[in-house]
Amino acid sequence: MRRFVLSMMGALALALPAAGQTPPAADPHAGHAMEQQAQPAAKGPRNANLPPDADAAVDQLKSSPRHQEWVDIKDGSTPIKSFVVYPERKDKAPVVIVIHEIFGLSDWVRGVADQLARDGFIAIAPDFLSGMGPNGGGSDELGSQGSTQAIRKVTRDDTNRILDAVRAYALTIPSANGKVATIGFCWGGGTSFAYALHQPALNGAVSYYGPMPADLDYSIAKAPILGLYGGNDNRVNAGIDTAKAELAKRHVTYDPHIFDGAGHGFLRQQAGNEQAPGNMKATEQA
Repeated sequence: MRRFVLSMMGALALALPAAGQTPPAADPHAGHAMEQQAQPAAKGPRNANLPPDADAAVDQLKSSPRHQEWVDIKDGSTPIKSFVVYPERKDKAPVVIVIHEIFGLSDWVRGVADQLARDGFIAIAPDFLSGMGPNGGGSDELGSQGSTQAIRKVTRDDTNRILDAVRAYALTIPSANGKVATIGFCWGGGTSFAYALHQPALNGAVSYYGPMPADLDYSIAKAPILGLYGGNDNRVNAGIDTAKAELAKRHVTYDPHIFDGAGHGFLRQQAGNEQAPGNMKATEQA
């Protein structure tokens, strides 16, 4: 987890000196549910210094000594249900907004948030499907498959509005130090990248294998971005060169890393499979 956190802190540090409705994006994760069901390779003992994989997340949440709570963040008429984890430290902490995959606010995403808090960050994981489930619920009520359907209705305007609200909430936390970054995975990785282009006051963004569609607007980009990608994921990686060129024009830091042998979703599927044997190595390096 140390390298994972150092990457995030590097993105934050780069920013310290500077301190009309869009349509739903095409589903960038077609077939992703099939990847989730792929047979994993045999796993060794869990490295507690890395984020949990999908299998280890529940145990991490149950055994965590850190303070975890649920909050409703105001966003018009629909509050954003958010999972917050606080680190144990004597000074104020930066905040990381953790953006979930197409599967909604899952135990795995909450486990990653807890791991970030373990390493000193206040982690906030909002449910972008709040209010879209049965009886006004969200990801829990929709379930994994329902979430993959509902998330197609969430537009970029929606994600930017929600993240602006969560960032505003983060800036009011008494134990926070005023620095806010985002980190996201798959759908959330693309959302983290797009939000960095939308919100120039953001202190940094990390995108794990997040798509970069051609219609992104780079015109006001300022926040530094760290990109972490699987080598066997050209569907996503095909957008890297355009992102590099557009951000270079504006002198914005974009630091992409491609990990050979890793597939899409490697941080969640750390054991990998025959299609992605490099997932654990990518997890350790990322």
